Amino acid sequence: MGQKSGSSDGARRGIRYFAHRYFIDAMGAMAQGLFASLLIGTIFKALGMIPHCGFLSDIGGFAQAMAGPAMAAAIAYSLKGHALVVFSAAAVGYAANQLGGAGGPLAVFVIAIVSVEIGMLVSKKTKVDILVTPFVTVFVGGVLSIWVAPWIGRLAGLISTFIGWASLQAPLAAGIIVSVVIGVCLTLPISSAAICAGLTLTGSAAAAGSSEGLAIAGAAAVAGCCAQMVGFAVVSFRDNGWGGVVSQGIGTSMLQMPNILKKPAIWIAPTLASAVTGPLAVCVFGLKMYGAAINSGMGTCGLLGPIGMILGWLSPENGCPEPVGALQWIGLFLVCFVFPAVLSLLIDRILRRLGAVRDGDMKLSA
Repeated sequence: MGQKSGSSDGARRGIRYFAHRYFIDAMGAMAQGLFASLLIGTIFKALGMIPHCGFLSDIGGFAQAMAGPAMAAAIAYSLKGHALVVFSAAAVGYAANQLGGAGGPLAVFVIAIVSVEIGMLVSKKTKVDILVTPFVTVFVGGVLSIWVAPWIGRLAGLISTFIGWASLQAPLAAGIIVSVVIGVCLTLPISSAAICAGLTLTGSAAAAGSSEGLAIAGAAAVAGCCAQMVGFAVVSFRDNGWGGVVSQGIGTSMLQMPNILKKPAIWIAPTLASAVTGPLAVCVFGLKMYGAAINSGMGTCGLLGPIGMILGWLSPENGCPEPVGALQWIGLFLVCFVFPAVLSLLIDRILRRLGAVRDGDMKLSA
């Protein structure tokens, strides 16, 4: 009896260890790798829109191209991989991200963990470590990227199919569904920007198959993404201060994924906020997206969600068919910044009074 109890306790400790190792440490590191590449690159690209600062956009493009390698190397580092394993993981991350499509970040997460763990089995075990360790790590990661990453991309494609269906519904239903689902994808290790680009969630004349329904869905997507980022930035202020506001509000809400896995209740406030701001955006303020479709899935990352909306309004080639008045300008500011902050704070206060959320639940790892 005592032996069985001890075995059960050991199994539970093992599960907790691996859950923390992969879903807390590795995923938290991956979010930092994403921030240091794709997201900081996005911010540079936004700064590159300033007159005479086009070179910043070039810098941003270089940084964005390294998203896969940065995420995989960060994962390897968090798993305490040896130097050659960490360096080799960069190639694995590039392959997984490229072949994973909209599910690229998730593919990097899964494949990098497997390749790093297998690489560590042979690392420093032979006299030709400089050859064996990179070979094994890159071989395993490369094979998995070719065989597995496309399937992960297809899973993300199911979300795209659902969003495509939702965009054809009445504006109220489309506003709620698209805002919530795309906002959730932004926080998950899935590329919300790639989903929006693949579905061409914009009414721009430059986009094939564009329609009013897609323009409405694009605006709802902007609202949902902003709700996630601004929502987490403000409700976690007592845990993370102004640094957390900047890193989540202008960077990515994915930084909270390790905390969400530990305490799912912290996701309620931003998600409910998106369920409100989406329909407000399209039904009350009449917002429609005529900018680049990829911006629909960016939220406040580098402020590219609102900037994309504004550029769509101001660029004649985007084919915005109706004049944009004060209601739309005010609505854009309220939907992207004010409402997400206020709604998330109110819902978070209720959750704290119920004991569902407590101080420290949203503390970001250093």
